Amino acid sequence: MTPALAMPLVTELALFALAVVVLLMGALRPRAGRDAGRVPLGEGSGGPATRGPDGTGSPAAWLSLIGLAAIFALTFAVPEGASLFGGSFVLDGLALFAKRLFLASAALSVLASLTLRHENFRRRSAEYHFAVVVSVLGMSILASARELILLFVAFEVMSIPLFLLTGFLKRDPVAPEAALKFFLVGTASSAIIVYGMSFIYGVTGSTALSAIPAAMAEGHPLMTLGMALLLAGLGFKIAAFPFHMWAPDTYEAANTPFVAWLSVAPKAAGFVAIIRLYVEGTGSAALVWMPAIAVLAGMTMMTGNLMAIPQQNIKRMLAYSGIAHIGYMLVGLAALSSSGVAMMLFYLVAYMFGNMGAFFVVQVVAQSEQSEGMEAYRGLAQRSPLLALAMLVFLLSLGGIPFVAGFWAKLYVFWAAIERGMYGLVFLGAVLTVVALYYYLLVARRMYIEAPVRREPVPVPALLGVAILVCLVGVVGMGVYPSPWVTLAQRVASTLFS
Repeated sequence: MTPALAMPLVTELALFALAVVVLLMGALRPRAGRDAGRVPLGEGSGGPATRGPDGTGSPAAWLSLIGLAAIFALTFAVPEGASLFGGSFVLDGLALFAKRLFLASAALSVLASLTLRHENFRRRSAEYHFAVVVSVLGMSILASARELILLFVAFEVMSIPLFLLTGFLKRDPVAPEAALKFFLVGTASSAIIVYGMSFIYGVTGSTALSAIPAAMAEGHPLMTLGMALLLAGLGFKIAAFPFHMWAPDTYEAANTPFVAWLSVAPKAAGFVAIIRLYVEGTGSAALVWMPAIAVLAGMTMMTGNLMAIPQQNIKRMLAYSGIAHIGYMLVGLAALSSSGVAMMLFYLVAYMFGNMGAFFVVQVVAQSEQSEGMEAYRGLAQRSPLLALAMLVFLLSLGGIPFVAGFWAKLYVFWAAIERGMYGLVFLGAVLTVVALYYYLLVARRMYIEAPVRREPVPVPALLGVAILVCLVGVVGMGVYPSPWVTLAQRVASTLFS
């Protein structure tokens, strides 16, 4: 392992080392310590009825948080532009942008999970955080992959821990079912991806992405079939219509800090793979996929927004809302231009802060009220005005109201689509944005207009409050001053089209 090889791989090596240390902490912990506090419980999302002795996190959790934060800082010391293994692994602007997004979102999720008081998160903390770090490792490799086999292996390294984390609260009545559904859908998507890759390899005789443009230019039908199957498989990964069926059940069953991360990071990884394959990978033939991606975007926006309206569980509502946001991001991608990809990357960051912040508020209310139903938010503004204000800001950002991050995100992706003449898709997106405001404001009405059932304030754990504050600063900061984020996204996207 020479310095020339190690430096571009420093993020992956550091994540691997962190995963090993966290795993060893759990394996070497005395059995008496692992079994302490074991009591028969009805498992849930960490509310008061399922508490362990404390909510301050285990040593493994703190090590994971500190390690992820340190590796995030380390990415700024890594030189951009390296290429390893014959071009199979690259460290370009897109890879670094994605890795920082994965690490930041994972660190926020781990920070919020420190407040989970269920005894499973204390007794099996090392297992939980080992799975989180390994999944981030898979995402990090995926962001740099420019070769089909490496891309697939990275997807599996990312995905398998997610199945485990979904069913982590294994005594919960719904967690095993949700984990099984997630596993089956994920396995089917992986099979479709491999099937599509087999056609691409059969036509090109190579697994390198650099071999795809020439084959696409020849118009070979098996090449088109392979790329279409790949797009369908990646649609499962990002929960785009009609491959979204796993998301609502998974979001409802899993613990909320994990769901906050699940709603952002794996979706971002899927988008990075799509960019690699359908922007970089197809060259001048990329425009062939514009109609397919545009249709996928329109149907995803429509399905997510319309299905969110009748939901009475706020995590299911945010799940369908997330599906709709995937559709908005696909609008930017459908433009297949430097501006469109850049604004999609900007959207991912804005969505990370807004959506994760909303889920963290859900965790606070669920721990206090022992409920994830909409009724738990009645009169929240009278009981905890700052918490209600934070939730309102996050919902307004998700709804695209000026001047928070989500407003610029939607405006920019719509503008990129308009530049490509996609007026119908933009009109549909604008109408569905109004629909989205309806169900977001239903939550706001419960918080600010309806009378509370209880009068005492909702307690906010200090560490969870810090996570909410970080997301709030991100949403407001990007809304008030979006220019640096836009410039960064444009710089990353411009290298893909040069």
